[in-house]
Amino acid sequence: MTSLPVQEMRFLNEVLTEFLDDIPLAAIQGLWFQHDGAPAHFCAPVRGWLDMEYPGCWIGRGGPVLWPPRSPDLTPLDIFLWGHLKELVYRDVVTTQMDLVARLHAAGTSVEPAMLQRVMTDIPRRAQACLDMHGGHFEHLL
Repeated sequence: MTSLPVQEMRFLNEVLTEFLDDIPLAAIQGLWFQHDGAPAHFCAPVRGWLDMEYPGCWIGRGGPVLWPPRSPDLTPLDIFLWGHLKELVYRDVVTTQMDLVARLHAAGTSVEPAMLQRVMTDIPRRAQACLDMHGGHFEHLL
């Protein structure tokens, strides 16, 4: 059985690299890598790889920018992107790993900057709702 860190490293070294092949270098140089605090994502080899590939530009447990604790309501990736991508990728049953990678690539490239801009412009309103609820749940207010 393959250990989780080995799977994570394979993803970072092979799948992610292939996924980024079609993105212009100028855009890649401006990318930030964000992931959650799952144990496999926190292991030393993964953090070392992220430090090397995204020096000072990754967000996560043990990273240069910490993942905001318990903040899915304030994280643009959680507010919109992950749900949107999941809906596109899993619209039909995934049959193979290659099928999954192709769907992830197609879903990722379908995201328009204007879509992300709308999410970003909503952050101040969401932050105010969070303050109004003293850090508690506020989705019901939006």
